[in-house]
Amino acid sequence: MLEQIQNLIKDELNLEVTPLENSTPAGFIVPGDRIHEVCQLLHEHTTTYFDHLACLSAIDNGLEAGSMEVVYTLYSIPNDFHLTLKVLIDRANPVAPTVSDIWRGANWHEREAFDLFGIQFDNHPDLRRILLPADWVGYPMRKDYVEDTSYHGLTIKHPDADRA
Repeated sequence: MLEQIQNLIKDELNLEVTPLENSTPAGFIVPGDRIHEVCQLLHEHTTTYFDHLACLSAIDNGLEAGSMEVVYTLYSIPNDFHLTLKVLIDRANPVAPTVSDIWRGANWHEREAFDLFGIQFDNHPDLRRILLPADWVGYPMRKDYVEDTSYHGLTIKHPDADRA
């Protein structure tokens, strides 16, 4: 089915996608600016019908790489098939289109990626922090994040926490 999906994307969207190496579930690397239309196609097309976004995750590749990734794990219940889609985005300006209009569950996943990694999702209906307070500074899952020792006068990290 993977080859059929690759051909479908090529035929319908005139887009070449790169197969992921050593990925479970198998999938493709998709250009970030095209992820919405790829997801829309895979959701709506009768031969694929990916009716469930199982997970949306973010990865910080670090300052040296200068990139981040957004990983979409899709599932087609009628076809009992899992698929991974991955987009590479600029770490200095991490932006990807929202897919929350395709799968409502993406709303929470994208808010989490925004909250913890600082990834902006264009056209998201309610992009605000979901786990941390609204006034939190920084994005704790970034590799260069430095923890504060206090928040509103409360100690949040014991001064001896790094001693072992």
